[in-house]
Amino acid sequence: MRVLFDCRYVRTGRHDGISRYSAELVRELAKLTPVEMLISDEAQLANLPELPWHKIGSQTGPGEPWRAREVNRLHPDVVFTPMQTMGSRGRTYRLVLTVHDLIYYRHRTPPRSMPWYVKIAWRLYHLSWWPQRRLLDGGDAVVSVSQTTADLIAEHRLTRRPVHVVPNAAADPSPAALEAAEHRLPPAGLPRRLVHMGQFVPYKNIDALVRAMPLLGADYELHLMSPVTDAERARLADLAPGAALVFHNGASDGEYETALLGAHALVTTSWDEGFGIPVIEAMRVGTPVVASDIAIFHEVGGEAAVFVDPASPEDVARGIRSLEPGDAWTSASRAGIAQAAKFTWAASARALFEVLRSVAP
Repeated sequence: MRVLFDCRYVRTGRHDGISRYSAELVRELAKLTPVEMLISDEAQLANLPELPWHKIGSQTGPGEPWRAREVNRLHPDVVFTPMQTMGSRGRTYRLVLTVHDLIYYRHRTPPRSMPWYVKIAWRLYHLSWWPQRRLLDGGDAVVSVSQTTADLIAEHRLTRRPVHVVPNAAADPSPAALEAAEHRLPPAGLPRRLVHMGQFVPYKNIDALVRAMPLLGADYELHLMSPVTDAERARLADLAPGAALVFHNGASDGEYETALLGAHALVTTSWDEGFGIPVIEAMRVGTPVVASDIAIFHEVGGEAAVFVDPASPEDVARGIRSLEPGDAWTSASRAGIAQAAKFTWAASARALFEVLRSVAP
């Protein structure tokens, strides 16, 4: 079985969700079967394992609908792509496509990093379901990163192809963090640190979290880890005058891990998520999680997370305070470690390998 793995979504700097999904899956899949990578920029190799590779056109280029003509010349048996937009017309190989989420059908603002012409196509694409159906039916099978998204694909009848779940996961913590996680106690002293990791986009609903801060008083401070504009920083500060909001404006993996290891909780009040990697990242190092009461967080957080109404700052504050008793915090910490252990890149790669075998000629 000659497998080509589409790694063109791997970033040349720090990973985002799809970039890490690609890099970690191809690394683990290569332990199970020979894999060759498709890239569009040799700088991507710095974030990828040392595997055979081929350079093809960019996934955001105008030639993407006809990309199969280029891939055909490599004579693969099966191609896996971590997105659903790879051109399939005229292909001579089996193709497995991926759907991470359906968020942008409800929240149509495109990612800021996209070229302007891709943003226009993005908005048009998400106005109706038929473009998604046409793309997905152009493959032989579809992968979803969660059962929640797989259920939504079925609900909206987005494909006639079989849908398989290959779960997302999180990067491994440092050995020191894993050791510390097993023996963690509730953080001592005040203020208690709350950590949020996520882009400043409307569907993340950071406003509800910020509005909860005055209800918690001086006992808490909120650390917002992601890059933020000056305008957004000022807007959030105006929502909760006097609240302790700490803007990190981007953090390295090490800085983020240190913040989690000293945190009372990771908090997320999103209206929607494709998976919720920060939930797993926190739980793996023994940090309790307070999360929106939505389907994906129940799938990822299981019984270990504290669930709150994302429309209610009062309920968000209640959920955070529910972890104040030492035994409640310790119980959530231990339960989170056990829950996070269910999601590993090795297990996801095994699931993907079975999908590829099922469609290969």
